[in-house]
Amino acid sequence: MSVPVEVPKLGESVTEAVIAEWLKNEGDFVEEDEIVAELDTDKISVEVPAPVAGTISSLKFELDDVVNPGDVIAEIEEGERPAGADEEEATEEEPTDKAQPAAAEEDTSGEPEKIGPAAQRLIEEHDLKPASIKASGPGGQVTKGDVLAHIESRQKKTKPKKPATVDVDTGAREERVPMSRLRKTVAKRLVEAQQNAAMLTTFNEADMSAVMELRKKYRDRFLDKYDIKLGFMSFFIKGCIEALKAYPAVNAEIDGDEIVYKNYYNIGVAVGGGRGLVVPVIKNADQLSFAQTEQELGRLVDRAINNKLTMPELQGGTFTISNGGIYGSMLSTPILNPPQSGILGMHNIVERPVAVDGEVEIRPVMYLALSYDHRIIDGKEAVSFLVRLKECIENPERILLEV
Repeated sequence: MSVPVEVPKLGESVTEAVIAEWLKNEGDFVEEDEIVAELDTDKISVEVPAPVAGTISSLKFELDDVVNPGDVIAEIEEGERPAGADEEEATEEEPTDKAQPAAAEEDTSGEPEKIGPAAQRLIEEHDLKPASIKASGPGGQVTKGDVLAHIESRQKKTKPKKPATVDVDTGAREERVPMSRLRKTVAKRLVEAQQNAAMLTTFNEADMSAVMELRKKYRDRFLDKYDIKLGFMSFFIKGCIEALKAYPAVNAEIDGDEIVYKNYYNIGVAVGGGRGLVVPVIKNADQLSFAQTEQELGRLVDRAINNKLTMPELQGGTFTISNGGIYGSMLSTPILNPPQSGILGMHNIVERPVAVDGEVEIRPVMYLALSYDHRIIDGKEAVSFLVRLKECIENPERILLEV
């Protein structure tokens, strides 16, 4: 019996996707729930599993084709693995020296066993060595995303050359890679945020001495008890919640001619995922302890890096935190994450001279930046928000006492 493989429901506000990767070909046998294809939406990547075990009889779409929820992208002839299939696969994967004399002379050590069709096309276009590409697909398969990540990493490592003194053809030294659907959406949303909001940024700084001392004092005990490290982010999440409670406009959004004030705190944390910037959301963060906050953050970051985030994990945020400090940023003006009205930018911690009780001391200091929508947040509220956050970070006991 032929069973259709359908595009699953993609989530709220997502109506289409593109075929990013075929992980199986016509004639391949698949187990139930084995991944057949990978789709790219404007927010996440979606894996399409096989509904039954059987042989793929047809693929209905080509790579980069647009599909919608419910579309049949493949057909599977339900049944058991054909007799002898295992032996044939083993023969293909392990050729004998007698049958393939050239294989003994060719060094294929480190070569991945599986390469997806789209990935193979990119590898050939860019003349890449498959062995140098880190595979993340099922069964160690190299996917299209792996190749794109490898190309991006290689470009970052390439040192700029000195300007040539004569005219040369630069075409051979350029690479053109199509923007992923996620990258297109990120670019579109960032431009829209600047065009549709009266965005301003205000700054302050926080002495990180107290938080660093607290982390140092309880670091080992916290790790032993909760099996996770006590990081800086949980302090800032908790501090932001106290500041949001004091200045609710920063946690609000504009809906037409109305302002929607939200009496819950879903904190988004910007993460550099495997395929670009994503903002997973810690739901009801005000109800979580420090340990629960760190555990949930760790879970979401891991899923972001491995492209496993689901649509619900990216939706419903009321305020966002972006930590450019992990990349060494000293100062920045973060862009709003619509429809939210505020975003906090954290930066690197640098020892600086600070006046303390009439004396100059060297203290670890972090610059803080709050970008906000001036349509509903006044300058006084924005500045006061940062002052409240600064007080919480410099006196972390205030977070626990909520004062």
